[in-house]
Amino acid sequence: MIDHQRILDRWRRWPVTVRDLPLALALAVGSVIPALHSNGTQMGNLPDRPFSALAVVVIALESLPLALRRRWPGLSLALVSLGFAADQLLRFHTVAGTALPIALLSTALHLGRRWRETVVVGTVAYALLAVELDRRGSGEGVSGFTTFYLALAIAWGIGAWLRLSRAAEAESRRHLAEATRAAERTRIARELHDVVTHHVTAMVVQAEAARYLTAAPERLDQTLAAVSGTGRRAITDLRHLLDLLNPDHDAEPAMAAGLPGLGALGPVVIGELRDLVEQTRRAGQPVEFVEEGSPQQTAGSAEVATYRVVQEALTNALKYAHGSRTAVRVHHAPQEIIVEVSTDGRETVTSSPGGSGRGLAGLRERVGVLGGEFSAGQRAGGGFVVRARIPAGGAS
Repeated sequence: MIDHQRILDRWRRWPVTVRDLPLALALAVGSVIPALHSNGTQMGNLPDRPFSALAVVVIALESLPLALRRRWPGLSLALVSLGFAADQLLRFHTVAGTALPIALLSTALHLGRRWRETVVVGTVAYALLAVELDRRGSGEGVSGFTTFYLALAIAWGIGAWLRLSRAAEAESRRHLAEATRAAERTRIARELHDVVTHHVTAMVVQAEAARYLTAAPERLDQTLAAVSGTGRRAITDLRHLLDLLNPDHDAEPAMAAGLPGLGALGPVVIGELRDLVEQTRRAGQPVEFVEEGSPQQTAGSAEVATYRVVQEALTNALKYAHGSRTAVRVHHAPQEIIVEVSTDGRETVTSSPGGSGRGLAGLRERVGVLGGEFSAGQRAGGGFVVRARIPAGGAS
């Protein structure tokens, strides 16, 4: 069985002049066929001249430069035009005259610059040819020469339109690529913010608490172990994230590691949320975790967003309400996931690192992209509450 795609790929690897040569040869061969001698392009309505060896030279000059029409479009058009003028002045009127509109279209399409000068020079050359043909007795008249010029102008116009269309398409692809890169940079920045802020906040809070535990060696040892564990988790998450930025990196190890929040890494299982809650508890935050319903197997992006909402809310609890009772509730409905994280109104007694304010804005954007709803604010009676409704039916 013939592999047409393989043949086409091989053909495309040939130099462009070789790929353009068959059309040039076809016109040249067709022009020397006796049956086609009287069917060529006739501009000045002058009587035909008998075919001769000189006609072969004219045909070669008129048609073979088409092999250069994409590599050197300006040179190709100049040679074809010269051959066409010789063809008309010597009255051979060969089929090779068809090469002129082809050369015009191709030049308008592939000529990168000086196309205005080319139009002016071409118009002047055409006018001189028309004057000379009229001087030799042509009966075309002004209307005939004008009509022929307009036909050639249409060929040029088609090529120019194709060139502009290609340029617009390339510009559109460039803008799309820039927008994609900007969106990817924003996504990566958000992921880095989520990973770094949560882990570093937990470490700072744990380290601050350790200052007050010098009289209790066992609790101090537990706190320092928690700081160490949080640091290792931060390093692991950052390594996975940075590895994914490497184009030569295989994403499978990161997927197996279960690093949440990176789109294609699969559903975030309940164990990830429990680990997150447990890590926050080790930082000294009393957290109550309640899950209702069963996670869907096809809710990958929704599960990722759920994890990030809980992570950011617990980070803020550590920052601004350290030691206050915190409740995490995750409800899995058939078509959505409802998340609520709240803290009571007690004031924190431990200093905490400042924040940039990006976290909640990033969550609102992340949830909004999925078509969900997000809110964060003070709760009645004091404290803070974060709520999110995240569509999960058919998410990917």
